[in-house]
Amino acid sequence: MKEALYFKNTDNNKIRCDLCPHHCVLKQGDTGICRVRKNINSKLFSLNYGKICSTHFDPVEKKPLYHFFPGKIILSLGSVGCNLHCKNCQNYDISQSSVEEYPYLKEYSVQEIINMAKNKTDNIGIAYTYNEPIVWYEYMLHIAKEAKKENLKNVMVTNGYINKAPLEELTHYIDAFSVDLKGWTEEFYKKITSSKLEPVKDTLKLIKEKGNHLEITNLVIPTLNDAEEQFEEMVIWIASETGKDTVLHISRYFPVYKLNIRATPVEKLLKFYNIAKKHLSHVYVGNVIIPKAENTYCNKCGKLLIERQAYTVNNTGIDKNGNCKYCGDKIVLM
Repeated sequence: MKEALYFKNTDNNKIRCDLCPHHCVLKQGDTGICRVRKNINSKLFSLNYGKICSTHFDPVEKKPLYHFFPGKIILSLGSVGCNLHCKNCQNYDISQSSVEEYPYLKEYSVQEIINMAKNKTDNIGIAYTYNEPIVWYEYMLHIAKEAKKENLKNVMVTNGYINKAPLEELTHYIDAFSVDLKGWTEEFYKKITSSKLEPVKDTLKLIKEKGNHLEITNLVIPTLNDAEEQFEEMVIWIASETGKDTVLHISRYFPVYKLNIRATPVEKLLKFYNIAKKHLSHVYVGNVIIPKAENTYCNKCGKLLIERQAYTVNNTGIDKNGNCKYCGDKIVLM
């Protein structure tokens, strides 16, 4: 447990948490929507500081990041809690849990995490993932600062539901953001995630403005966010606000948690892939094997540069600087 950042005292010993757009106002003893930030004696505390549910060395493509050190591995960390309540959450057992309810948490010091990352051959850094890292902000920030000193990369896999000031602080330390853009209407965000769309759009624009590496994932759920007109509107917005070179991952949904809708038809994913390719340079399809839809091609010369099948990566066309070997165009960060 550690005193939290980004809160203000209000009247009657209440606290307003200013970490995310929910702006939870907490009485003494209350926890926020995330269930892991608590008013204790008129101070806000992060209950999950230093408490980890899982550590694992993953392919960086699993985040998913396809244009950030492709083929490398990264130490992935997760805790408990989330500031969204997605009805289709794949990790609901940790995201919708509190510290008290989850029995498998282990405590790690910041230095233990740094040592773990440094001692693994070919590991490029640390990914804050599995549950929403926004809600263990202080611990993530502390690790990320120390990781920077050791020339380790920091990756944040996030729903993007965060306020401007804490996000701006993170952009000094997080090298790459993988952001879930869950839908394209306020109705979807309210009904399925218990949050709002507009703050996520603000997050995407700020990450782009600060120059951090950004990749976006959109999970396509039949009947809920799979209208072609809305999808194309979203893709056009991404191209105009974050750049045509922004990487988009179109992901297949499967029934999970509180949603029993059938899995996304492959034909729908292919249609969306072709729509997105009209507006964005690098588009991929995930959670399903579709020939060529995971490969990286040079947008300038059209050559096949990286061939992928699941997490098997065959780099034949990218040089050590991340450029196309054939025409020299910048493709990935290396």
